[in-house]
This record gives sequence, structure tokens and C-alpha cells, in this order.
Amino acid sequence: MQKMAELLGLRDECGEGTLGAPALAGSCLADNRLNLDVYPDGCRRFLQLFKEQQGELVQVEFLRLSSNDCLLDTTLGSLPHLKHLKSLVLKGGHARDEFGSYQHGSLTSLPPDFGSLRCLTHLDLSFNRLSTLPSCILHLPSLRVLLVSHNSLVTLPEDFGCLSKLTYFSAMKNQLKDLPQSIGELSVLQDLDLSENALELLPEEVGNLHNCTELDLSGNRLLSIPDSLANLKSLRRLHLHSNLLVTVPASLASLPNLSRLDLQNNCLRAIPAEIQALPFVRVRGNPLGETEPSPQAGLKSLHNVINSCMSSGSFTVTPEGCRVVLACGIHFYFPPGAASAPLRIHCRSLTPDPQWVKLRHHDVLLSRVLELQPHGIQFQQEVQIWMPFISPQTPHHHEVVVRTFSGQSWNDLKTRVKQKRKSKKCVAHCCVLHFSWFLVVSRLVQNECKVPAEGTLLFSSVDPNIKVIFPPGVTQEPRSVKLQVLPVSAEEIQEITAHAECRASPLLYLSQDSTVDFLKPVRIQLPLPPGVTGLNLDRSRLHILHGDLEGQTWNDITSEVVLEFTHLYAVFEVTHFSWYWLWYTTKTYIGGIAKKVYERLRLYQVNFIALQRKRDPEQVLLQCVPKHKVDPVLKKLQDRYRGPEPSDMVEMFEGEQFFAAFERGISIDMDRPDCVDGRLSFIFYSHLKNMKEIYVTSPVDRKGQAVKGQVSFYRGAVPDSIPEDASRRRKGPDSLWLATLPIKLPQLKPRWDENPSPLYGFSFPPLNLGNAETGYLTQANLLSIARRVGADWQSIGLNLGLTYQQIERIGYNNREDLNKQILDMLFSWAQQNSEDPDCVSKLITALKESGRQDIADEVEAIVELGRQKYSESIRRLGLEQESSTEDSAIAMI
Repeated sequence: MQKMAELLGLRDECGEGTLGAPALAGSCLADNRLNLDVYPDGCRRFLQLFKEQQGELVQVEFLRLSSNDCLLDTTLGSLPHLKHLKSLVLKGGHARDEFGSYQHGSLTSLPPDFGSLRCLTHLDLSFNRLSTLPSCILHLPSLRVLLVSHNSLVTLPEDFGCLSKLTYFSAMKNQLKDLPQSIGELSVLQDLDLSENALELLPEEVGNLHNCTELDLSGNRLLSIPDSLANLKSLRRLHLHSNLLVTVPASLASLPNLSRLDLQNNCLRAIPAEIQALPFVRVRGNPLGETEPSPQAGLKSLHNVINSCMSSGSFTVTPEGCRVVLACGIHFYFPPGAASAPLRIHCRSLTPDPQWVKLRHHDVLLSRVLELQPHGIQFQQEVQIWMPFISPQTPHHHEVVVRTFSGQSWNDLKTRVKQKRKSKKCVAHCCVLHFSWFLVVSRLVQNECKVPAEGTLLFSSVDPNIKVIFPPGVTQEPRSVKLQVLPVSAEEIQEITAHAECRASPLLYLSQDSTVDFLKPVRIQLPLPPGVTGLNLDRSRLHILHGDLEGQTWNDITSEVVLEFTHLYAVFEVTHFSWYWLWYTTKTYIGGIAKKVYERLRLYQVNFIALQRKRDPEQVLLQCVPKHKVDPVLKKLQDRYRGPEPSDMVEMFEGEQFFAAFERGISIDMDRPDCVDGRLSFIFYSHLKNMKEIYVTSPVDRKGQAVKGQVSFYRGAVPDSIPEDASRRRKGPDSLWLATLPIKLPQLKPRWDENPSPLYGFSFPPLNLGNAETGYLTQANLLSIARRVGADWQSIGLNLGLTYQQIERIGYNNREDLNKQILDMLFSWAQQNSEDPDCVSKLITALKESGRQDIADEVEAIVELGRQKYSESIRRLGLEQESSTEDSAIAMI
């Protein structure tokens, strides 16, 4: 062990003995165990050992290496020499990207002679990039435990069942679509985890796993499960939640050892009475409204419901109370008695519009807007809401809150932030007595207090050195005071001002709920700027700046206040509240410098990307991405999209509008609601996606040649809270242009939609899906949708409710023509559901669940446009009813 510890670099630089040898050597090498995944250069250390101490190394039985190591491929060739190896861990996830997410390892295969490890019983290849299971694994005769979770496996080998000694197999978080029939030959398998894959069917042979005690099939696309599962007499836990199950076999109730059956978040319309009678069954999250629950099911009056298919829709709340979970991740809890009578709740998710979503200084928007109706309804007890949000890398001076609109203004609610145990996603929790509009923001940490006539003390939790002292008699009536602090580093000041001697204290913002000034001066204590003390203070360089509420003007009030100094602090008195900033500089016009710094602190550096879908170049993805996120975003999109390099860096404000214009022979649908004067409108929010996928066309004849066009980005309106100077500098013909990126449409091949008969031989009567009030989809709209569906038609069809057999029949009948398959599926479904008032909503949901958010967005845009036209026609005819108070609030928004 001493020799190997030395080779592992555990000696100190002077060579006078091991540096913490017992602890460090034990952490990497203990008896016949070698743990090298704790070192960033573990593979280098292994290769060094293999070269210099091969005789000892080949005796190792337990080995751990990180597959994030750059020398992994070189190391793999040496592993077959470890003939005594029993356990091998080659996991990724030992490195994180800039967002804190685990990075997958680089492992894509194993060397062929890896199968010579006759003693290997445990193999962990999780968090890697395997697309197929290496064939050499099937030649490991002693293998009992195999983990390949968090890879990219699409299928398993047909002879997978030859691993006859396998007792534990985990392939969670892959892309498996089916299972080989030979899986039933794993006669001693006890634990099988296939969760979070894409399984649609299970082979009957799964019922041959007679020793299986736990089976996890959650998070797949299963429409049904075979009756043969009732043969798993050893089964104790069966996880089937988050699938597309419509029913389950009643025979599952006969399993003698079953102690947990999870059926949550499926599409179960009815559950056999035998299953409902099981005391351990979990069925929350299924649309069970069509059947009355069995009295034997032990269900409490507090029941559970879910809107499992839509991110907008409606549900009913009864006086008994309920829990509601929307597919978008929003949770509600209505306690018993919250509603005095059955109440229908309508909810929808809205894109934030800066015209009515007014962000305050240094706020960051973290979610879309949630609208809950009826507006203003008063509940008898508080309703709890959990809203998921995009978790920012929040600095210590920011906090996350839920903000709600009262009909007059936006107010922040008392909020608690929680992190889900499994998904690690963050949710913001609040309690309300009424429904309105809600969103999640990150704001400067806010400290507040009630100031009585006797006076009080308020200090900042961000910087306790910042204090506000209210003397006795400062007010006649109690008033509420709020304090926020924005720390500004010396590096930021120097970078923006280009002046090394400019320094500033944290920026202090004070506000109150009264318009009357205080009766007595309020005493404020601020820390001196970094590097400045009472001993080296030059008073001629110190300036107290007062900023207005919008930060548009910064006035030097040093001569207007009495400044007192201690060794660390400056103290002064004021009678009204706003922004206060303490600066130390030799510059004379400090107000202009402070204004420039304050403006820059609110700017984000961003890049634009324009990518075309590889399978369909006419589908274009546009996105505005903060500079530090560009590389991860491109990495995620590179498998499906191609395009030019991102644009040069530009600067934008939170909530700033910009436009995308397609030029030089490329055009888009001008009827889109987000199209203004032929340009697509965007609003930049630093933590939202700022992304749109659109379908472009060209008036140019592309049959003979490709079209080389471009998309240009232009500035729009800046938020109202931006200083006038900053807004003024962005006006004019030259300052509006931001960036231009090339777009190329390939030479056009004959398309099915150019056929004189657009339905390609299919005959259907005219279709109008939906209704005038909610918006129509016409036959022409469906044809436009069909053009973009492509190879995703089967997934969309299944999510629309077509059976697997129907999908197979459509595919077979039109097996030589993809376009006919798409038309047959879409129009057959439309014909069958034309009388369903919710059919348009179902189509939108199916598109989203199939990964076609781009088409879903366009359908929503078409429907919204129809609703607007309907409302306008009603208004013109004078048929609109008198607006209630809450309607006025909506109109104002």
C-alpha cells in the first residue's frame, strides 16, 4: 500500500513522508479496493500504477474510475488485465456544468476483450453516452448487478436474457422503446428499474420473472400492461405511475406479496374494484370522474384530482377540499371548507407582457404568468399554491417571491422556496384567499418593519452594517418601511468607470407606504467604500448621492446633509426616502458616473441564435440567450438543429422588446398575433427561454435553386422603468439594428401540398374544430399543421388518443407515403372529434407532449387570433355585457 500511495501522488513535495497518508491512502486504496474517481486525474494515476506496479494492481477486486476523465479511452484497454476484478464503476456525473447540472461521461463503448473479466459481478456504467449496450457485457458469466441508468439506450440486445445470474438491472433515464422477449429468461432477477424511458408495450415474457420483488415502469408511455404480470408471485412493489394507462388488469390484486401499487398520473378512467380495494394502492392524478370510488377503497373526504393533460384548463373544487396538480407542475391545496359550494376554477398560463407585468428595479422574472379565475373570489380558508420556477444562481442579496395582481397593482406574497427531493426542481409556495394573476420573481432581499411613534431600528440582513434609526416622534401614525440593498463589487465599479480609484458603498433603497415626509430626520448608517477608513479618509473625495425612484437622475447631496464619520461608517440624516449611494472618487461630475454604473448594472450581455431543423430546414428556431448560457444551449440543440455561429454580443434590459425580421426572399405568416409589421415580436427575460420556432416560406421559386436569406434582429420598446437617456440612445435608424444571421432554404422538391388535390385522395367534409368563442381550427389550418408534423405523427396520434393498432393500420395502409400517413391520422382524428368542444385543447396538449412545442405555439396563436376577432365582432355589434369590476381589471391589463 505504501508504494501505491506514493505512486498516487500522496507524498509531500519534499519527499519527507506521506502527506496525510492514512486518510488519503485509505480514500483511494484500501486492501483490494482502488477508488480513483475522487481524483480529477484518476485515470492518469491508474495508468501510472499499471506501468510501474502492474503485479500489485492486477490483484485489485474493486475499482472506481470517473468517466468524465479525459484519459478514460486509454485506460479502458488496460482493464481486461484485472482478472480478479469483481466490481467496476465507470460512472459520469463527477463534473458539473455552469448551471450545476451533472455532466455525462464520455463512455460510448467497451473494448471487445472486456468480456474476459470472468469474476466481475457488479458493473456500473451510469451517466454516460451509451446508445447501445456493448456486446461484451453479454459475455460476463458472473454478472449479478448491472447499472446503465442515465444513458441514451434505445433498445437492448435480443439475447439480453443470457445474463442468467443477473439479480439487479437498472436502465432508468434512457430512451428504451421496447424490450426483448429474452428478458423473461432472467430467472433470478429481483429488482428491475426501467423508469423514465419511452416504453409503449411490454412483452408477455415479463411475466416469467418469478423472483422479481420490485418492478419500476414509471415515467414511460405504456398504454396497457400484460395480464402476465399477475404471475409475478414474489412482487412486492410495482411502480406504474406517470404513464398513459387507461386500465389495469384486475388480476394484479391477486399478487400475494404486493405491498405497494402506484398508479398515479395516468389516464385511468376506471379502476377495477379489486384494485381499488387494496389499502396500499395510489391512484392520485387520474381522471376518475366517470366512476364513483368504491366504498372499500378507504378514500377520505379529502380527495385528489389532477388536470394531467393540460397546462391550462379547469377543475372543480368542492367543500370537502382537494389537491390539484397541473401537468405544468403547479400544485394547489384546497383545505376542507375553503369553498362553501362546488366551484369551477379556470386556469391558464400566459406569456408575460411588460405592458402590464411591471418589474421593479433589479427584479428577474422566473416564471410565466398564472391566471386563475374567477377573479377576486374569496375563499373561506387560505388556498396553498406551489409554483415551479427556473432556479437562478441567486446571489445572497436576492430572494424569490410570488407576486400577484390585485386589479390595481402587483404585490409580493409571503413566500417559501422548497426543493423537490427527487427532481431537485425548485417551487415557490404561498397562501392566498383570492384568485388573480401570479408569477415568480427574484428581487433584492427586502427587510421591513412598522415604525411606531416611539421610533425603532431597521437594519439590512444582506449587510448588517447598514442601519436606519427612527427617533421617537418621527411619525404620528405607524407606517411601514422597506429596505433593500444592492452590493456592488469594486471590480464592477472599476470595469464600468475605467477608473481604478472609484469606489462605492452598497446601494441602499428605502421606501415607505406614506406620501408624507417624516416629522424628524431619520438617521442612516452606511459602511465606507472598500479600502476607505476613518484614518485615511479624504473628505473632499466622499460624495453622498441621492437617486430618484427610476434611477434616472443622481444628485450629489453631500453639501445638503451633515456627515459624521467613524472608523468604518458614514452617518447622515434624511426626511424622505429613495436611493442612496456613497461614493469615493476624485471625479467631479459624480452624478453622471453613478448614472452610467447604475444603468450597466441592469444590463445583460446576450447573443442571438438562428438554427434550422435538420429534418425540416423550413422550421427555424430563434432564441436570445444570455452570454454564459450560449454553449450549453447549443450543445443541447446540436443533434436536431444546424445553423450559423451565434451573433456578436449585445446588451439588453430585463423586459426589453426586440424584433426578428426575415429578409432576402424569406417570409412568415403575417397573421400571427406576435407579428408586428412583418416582424416577430419578442420580450427578453434573462431566465426565460426567449425562444420561438416558426415555419418560414419563400415567395421565390425554389425548384431551380436554393434561397440564401437572412434574419435580422432589431430593438423595440424598452421597459418604462429604464432611464430616459438609455432609451434615447437606442432610437434612430442605426441604433435599432442588433444582429443579422444567415438562413438558407434548400432547393425545393415536389411537395404533397402542391398537389391540386390538397387532401391527396382523402375525402372529408369541411371541418371547423372548436367554436367561435374559443377559436376555430379550419381545414386549411389542419393542412398547415400537417405540413410540419413529419416523422412525429405516430407520437402525436397516440397522444391524441388513437390506439396503437389504429396507428399501425394507418402506417400500413399508407406505407409508401409519409404525407398520406400524416393526413390520414390527423383528419381521421379531426372528423371523429369535430363535435368535442375541447378538441383544440387536446390537439395542443398532444403536440406539446410529443415534443412539438413549435406547432403547439402556432395553433395557440391561430386560436387566440380567432378569439380576438370574435370578441371584436361582439363588441362592434353591442352584444357585450356590462363589465364587472374584475372585467375592468382584465381590460386594463
